[in-house]
Amino acid sequence: MNFILRIILIFFLFVALTSDKAAYKIFDAKGNETSYNKLFNDAKKADIVMFGELHDNPICHWLELELTKDLYNDKKENLVLGAEMFEADNQVSLDEYLKGYIKENGFKENARLWPNYITDYSPLVEFAKTSKIPFIATNIPRRYASIVASKGLEFLDSIITTEARKWVAPLPIPFDSTLKCYKDLINGSMGMGHSGINIAKAQAIKDATMAYFILKNYRRGKTFMHYNGAYHSNNGSGIVMYLKYSDLHLKILSISSVEQSQISTLDKESMGLADYTICTPEDMTKTR
Repeated sequence: MNFILRIILIFFLFVALTSDKAAYKIFDAKGNETSYNKLFNDAKKADIVMFGELHDNPICHWLELELTKDLYNDKKENLVLGAEMFEADNQVSLDEYLKGYIKENGFKENARLWPNYITDYSPLVEFAKTSKIPFIATNIPRRYASIVASKGLEFLDSIITTEARKWVAPLPIPFDSTLKCYKDLINGSMGMGHSGINIAKAQAIKDATMAYFILKNYRRGKTFMHYNGAYHSNNGSGIVMYLKYSDLHLKILSISSVEQSQISTLDKESMGLADYTICTPEDMTKTR
């Protein structure tokens, strides 16, 4: 093949490759494009992997499952799973289902499952069941988060029973209203339709409780894979901050997720959200 033909072939190959519609790209903390293999290799070295997802993004859910499978192939019984999507007082029902004591319908009736459980979280639970590895319900029961959102942390501390305290991080929890993740909720810049100090405190009690149950079920030599909304672990705050309050020596790998109009480069405001950021097109179909 002569030189001109080679140049033409290379040109058309380049066009073909660059014109493909990518479903996602992965970037490091500095905004450099990187690979799934690099993320996976770093995840293998971590004590705790925080997978910050977008709850209705199918690419996030697929990559959660793929990373979980790959970590299991490397860690086997030394892998523990946990998720925001399951409330701590449903741990008994979750355990009974994983061990085959109750059927799926019974589990669904007893646990307060998210609307997109079947499409997005059932595959993770079923993988844990098949692989015989623990799956931890880490979130605070929503009724207690609702109390904090309406009346504050102090009110929850005054009414919660001794029995109920085992489903919540030990009270009182430290709360720093100057942290961006909470300050944005206080001033309403998150655009969630509600704001104020108690909304931020409700977020904090969720973060603290998830960190509490992660640490309660983590053992040295194992890897704890946790699935949560990206906002709960972005910028080293939220759950990550509460984990570090208790153990500064934990090796935590953080993953965030964002949607953009283009994914060839990571938008400046998304740089540094986590060790790795998964970027998908903003018009990606949703799962609910």
